[in-house]
Amino acid sequence: MSHQTGIKANAELLKFFGKCKDGKTRVIKISIKNEELTLIDHKKVDKDWEKDYDKCVKSLIEDDVPCYVLYRLDPKTPIGHAWLLISWTPDSATVREKMLYASTKATLKLEFGSANIKEELHATSKDETTLDGYFKHKKAFSAPNPLTTREEELEELKRNEVKTDYSVDSRQQTLGGINCPMSEAAQNAIADTVRGSFNYLQFRIDLQEEKIHLVKADNIVLEKLSKEIPADHARYHIYLFKHTHEGDYQESFIFIYSMPGYACTVKERMMYSSCKGPFLDAIQGLGLEIVKKLEIDSGDELTEDYFQDELHPKKILHRPQFSKPKGPPNRGAKRLTKPQAVE
Repeated sequence: MSHQTGIKANAELLKFFGKCKDGKTRVIKISIKNEELTLIDHKKVDKDWEKDYDKCVKSLIEDDVPCYVLYRLDPKTPIGHAWLLISWTPDSATVREKMLYASTKATLKLEFGSANIKEELHATSKDETTLDGYFKHKKAFSAPNPLTTREEELEELKRNEVKTDYSVDSRQQTLGGINCPMSEAAQNAIADTVRGSFNYLQFRIDLQEEKIHLVKADNIVLEKLSKEIPADHARYHIYLFKHTHEGDYQESFIFIYSMPGYACTVKERMMYSSCKGPFLDAIQGLGLEIVKKLEIDSGDELTEDYFQDELHPKKILHRPQFSKPKGPPNRGAKRLTKPQAVE
C-alpha cells in the first residue's frame, strides 16, 4: 500500500482539470508548491500528438526540478481522450523531493481522473522524456519476460505435445466460465487500488456487449458499505477490509458477488455467475490479491462481525460430549442370549 502525503490540488488546478478535457489542451505541467499541487504551464493542441510531443514536453522539463507532465494522446478511452502521465524526478533531485513526488502521484491521478490516464512514464533523465524515450519505454513494457534455457525447453515441449490418452472412459472438460473482457477504466481502477488510491470498487456487466465496466471507485467506511449494494441488480465488488486480529493489524481485499435473488432476470443471474471465475483470475493477474470471496443477497449482511467471522472463523477446541440417550420407558428387562453349545 502506498502512503499519501496529504497534498492536494489547489482550486485553480481543479478548475483547470474541468476545462482541459475538451480536446484543445495538449500538455499540462504540475508541480508541488506551498504544499499544494499547482498548475505551472499548459499548451494547446497544434498538430497530431507525435509531432507536438518533443516541442511541447521539452520546454517544460527543467534539469534539477521535479514535476508532473500530463500529455494528451490522440486515441480515446470510453470516457474521453487518453493521457500520458510523465513523472519527472531527475537523479539530481533531493531524497525528500523524490519521496514527495512519488507519494503524491496517486492523489494527482485521483483528482485528474484515473480512468483518463492510459499510460505512465517515470523519467530520471531527459532522454527518457523525449518521443523516442517514450517509444522505448512502451517497447520495454510490452516485451515478455526473458526465459531461462530450462523454461524455453518446457515451453517448446508444451507447444509440441500431442495428447493421445483418449479412451471410452475419457471425459470432456466442462466450460469453466465466460471470459467477459474488462473496460480500460475498470483495469485502471484495479491498478490504482493496488497502488492504494481506493478501498472500494464496484463493477457491472453490460449484458448486450458482454463487457465488464467500472461503476464506482471510491474510499468509503465500512458502515456505509451496505448502501453501495444495489437491491435490483447483480454486481461485483472489491473492498479493502482493514482490521486487527489477535493483536495484529491486517488489510485484506475481499471480493463480494451480490445477487438480489429473483429481482434480476435469468440472463443477468447466469451471466454474473458464469463470468465470476474468469473475472477473479483477471483481477489477480493485475496484481490485486483476493483473500476472501463472498456471495450475498443484500448489503445488510456486510458488517464487521461478518467479515471477521469469514476471514477468521472461530475454532472449536473441545467438542461437546453427548450423554447416551435413555431407552424407551416400560420396555421391560433386557434379554440375555444364551450361547449355543458347540456340537
